[in-house]
Amino acid sequence: MAKQNKEKKLKILITASEAVPFAKTGGLADVVGALPLALRKAGHDVRVVIPKYKNINDEKFNIKDTGLKINIDIALTIHTASVKETVFPGTDIPVYLIDNTEFFFRDELYRTPQGEYWDNAERFMYFSRCVVEMLKLIDFKPDVINLNDWHTALIPVYLKTIYTNDDFYKDIATVYSIHNIAYQGLFDKEKLSHACLPPDLFSIDKMEFYGGINYMKGGIVFSDIINTVSKRYRDEIMTPEFGYGLDGVLRTRKDDLYGILNGIDYSIWNPATDKLIYVNYNEESLELKKEVKKKLLEEAGLKYYENIPLIGLVSRLDDQKGLDFIAAIIDEMMRLNLQFIVLGTGDEKYHILFNQIKTKYPEKISVNIKFDNKLAHNIYAGSDMFLMPSRFEPCGLGQMISLKYGTVPIVRETGGLADTVTQYNFKTKQGNGFVFSGYDPYALLYAIKIAVDTYKNKTVWERLQLNGMKANFSWDESAKEYVEIYKKAMDKYNKIL
Repeated sequence: MAKQNKEKKLKILITASEAVPFAKTGGLADVVGALPLALRKAGHDVRVVIPKYKNINDEKFNIKDTGLKINIDIALTIHTASVKETVFPGTDIPVYLIDNTEFFFRDELYRTPQGEYWDNAERFMYFSRCVVEMLKLIDFKPDVINLNDWHTALIPVYLKTIYTNDDFYKDIATVYSIHNIAYQGLFDKEKLSHACLPPDLFSIDKMEFYGGINYMKGGIVFSDIINTVSKRYRDEIMTPEFGYGLDGVLRTRKDDLYGILNGIDYSIWNPATDKLIYVNYNEESLELKKEVKKKLLEEAGLKYYENIPLIGLVSRLDDQKGLDFIAAIIDEMMRLNLQFIVLGTGDEKYHILFNQIKTKYPEKISVNIKFDNKLAHNIYAGSDMFLMPSRFEPCGLGQMISLKYGTVPIVRETGGLADTVTQYNFKTKQGNGFVFSGYDPYALLYAIKIAVDTYKNKTVWERLQLNGMKANFSWDESAKEYVEIYKKAMDKYNKIL
């Protein structure tokens, strides 16, 4: 079976709660929008299914109604969904959308400003079961289903409980991808009956979690293979510090747990071809990068200085991203010979903090509390350094993007940051950034000081830039690893049978 799988072109279904370009709140959407393209490029039959949210425009994406209907019992009420379809723009990759206005026709994907939607448990148990039922209706039997995060974690639970005796679903293996273990889908135990799942799932070895149920735990227990988005994060989530209560169950499945680094799309993130940056450049024309910096500083209302480095930050503004580290040292940081540009939104306390710092140091910092894609591209291209002091970072894309743009990252040694950024060694001239460890904000300040001092040596700095620009974090490489774990899941499924 293993030899046969190595040669086989696979039929793959990827299902998630969001996907670029249709709907996005975070990095999950980027993965689900990019991985299928790389898999299709490798010759596999890959399809994607997501919910049909209110903000997904039918005309813009040429979405058609298949005429297929799905009726699902949720809490003793039948809810009907329509199956709609389109393709990823510029490809032949099918995208199916589960359309139910009661559950998905809302202004936001998961929450209002006041908090999570009250019926998220029902919304995503419904979506998960619709995905299972849809396969029969479209007559597509995948070799493997790749599930993503807690929103789709019930699919392997359904397959191995109430659908276990249905011949159509035999031989469908499952791979469960964890993008951020901090968000698990925690609900009251009564939700099991709403989902029409057997009550014996409420046990310590299945879905029970501190008196409630845990969707992510169900995905971990019932999937054939589990993976997460970097090798370092794979190891971290098996520890109490990073496992958020699931480290024990993950350790029981450590032989089935893999880490595959996310890729980035170099057709979008490439300084040589990026249409959003002020001036294009590459490794051979690196001197043009300062022209982007000049224009960026001009637009930001800051003065350009030849020998003063610009540090960029493009981030969600919250504690997970290490903003509390920055808050602790911001005054000392701003006294250094540097400039700082910030782009992002998040916790109000950080909006207030950065605006106060802007008032205090108006000639040194630009603060942009908003989402601005063009500005983000130019910060990646025009900055000299890129700051990512995350407390934890499952994978991270910002540091990989910054490397491609010759912008040297300053990161904390965790998750995907540790897998992609290596401390520059002044003796061997190896490495591509500056890395600090521990939870001490002054370790971050020290790393910034070293980076600012190193910037003075233009020969060393250019070596650092080129080391980063030569790295390859393309989805083509990551897709090969996904195919290997898909085959492992198929082999494991057949061995269990």
